[in-house]
Amino acid sequence: MERNWHLWTEDFFADLPDERAAFLALSRRRDFAKNDMVFFEEDSGDSCFYVEQGIVRIFRIAPSGKEPIFFLRRRGEMFGLAEVLDSVPRKANAQALTPCVLREAGRDEFEKFLADNFGAARRVIATLGGRVRYLGEQVGNLMTCDVGTRLAKLLVYMAYEVLGDEAAWLEPAVIPVRLTQEQMAAMTGSCQQTVSDFLREMQDEGLVRVTRREVVVMHPLRLLERAEL
Repeated sequence: MERNWHLWTEDFFADLPDERAAFLALSRRRDFAKNDMVFFEEDSGDSCFYVEQGIVRIFRIAPSGKEPIFFLRRRGEMFGLAEVLDSVPRKANAQALTPCVLREAGRDEFEKFLADNFGAARRVIATLGGRVRYLGEQVGNLMTCDVGTRLAKLLVYMAYEVLGDEAAWLEPAVIPVRLTQEQMAAMTGSCQQTVSDFLREMQDEGLVRVTRREVVVMHPLRLLERAEL
């Protein structure tokens, strides 16, 4: 699965215990209830965030009123990096999808942190590179893939963190992120009814099992094959 390296969401501070301690010391804790806004598009990009608990969606509001979702930021991930490094306004909105505990670092503190911690600075570069590749693939998907293929790619993306080794790709995997069909539609450039139809089709094919509480990928490797058609 090396070609999908950019989907892996390992903790930003994995194998960097000293850097983690330094970041926690300079950052402040922020608690958000479900649906609280973390920031709005065009807010000053003067800080970045580390997710200790919860899930944050990064999205925009289109003139039509639709809310395309670009990313989900999960436990162990950083977000707000591009703006804090470039000193530019926010390019999207961030909202807590679940109750969240975030650590926020201001621009001056974060720049000093990176200057003093080469390992963390290198990790930022790698993180941003992976996100550029992901967004590039999303643009390509909208141009060349049907909704069913885009949905398969999304399900692989959401399940990727529990598919850490080759053996896991051969066993059923519970997607650890709970999204509504409307939110799936917002991440695939579609509508709720179309997503519902394709989920039903995938369930009939034995690729997934959908219940009120969860989505289980029954055959991850087969789903990946469908996503890469």
